Amino acid sequence: MAIRVVVADDQELVRSGFAMILDAQPDIEVVGEAGDGAAAVALTRSLSPDVVLLDVRMPVMDGIEAARQITAEGGSRILMLTTFDVDEYVYDALYAGASGFLLKDVRRDDLVHAVRVVAAGDSLLAPSVTRRLIADVTSRRPARAGDPGAAPSARLDALTPRERETLLLMARGASNAEIAARLFVSEHTVKTHVSNILMKLGLRDRVHAVIFAYDSGLVTPSPEG
Repeated sequence: MAIRVVVADDQELVRSGFAMILDAQPDIEVVGEAGDGAAAVALTRSLSPDVVLLDVRMPVMDGIEAARQITAEGGSRILMLTTFDVDEYVYDALYAGASGFLLKDVRRDDLVHAVRVVAAGDSLLAPSVTRRLIADVTSRRPARAGDPGAAPSARLDALTPRERETLLLMARGASNAEIAARLFVSEHTVKTHVSNILMKLGLRDRVHAVIFAYDSGLVTPSPEG
């Protein structure tokens, strides 16, 4: 069954370009396009897509608020787009429930890959953007009520020693394959650990597990961010 996508961007050429790229894939179907956040929320409610591609900056309602409303209602997963690399908006987007983050100059293949990853229930940790930003922003900005990391670090006590090791390696940017090699276990075992971590900590996905690792103090951001 095809991955159903809604594309939201206030720039028509950008929006139609992304839609054309995605619609050309045999396993992806663009079911709707929106020029602002409010329209994206309305389309998502009526079409129930698997993935919503949201520009951060849009008129009427920005992508952050649209992401909050869409994730609050459940179902669709959010992939954020922006023209900015290190951007405070990304922090807000992740806490609003986004499962991935891409720059608008993303390569065609990376865009398609990102949609597939997010649709599969995983999250997109772009090495050049997301991990660095999470480390940088969480080191400067205190956790807020309602954030995944706002809960006491005592929540880490719910994890087994091996699950804590897995979370630590995730937060340092290791893939499942790299974690498996480091811990001398199979990738299937790592996936089980990740699932257990998310369930025990009450987190949405891998991105939010990484945020939690920084906010709880399990991982300390490096000086270079």
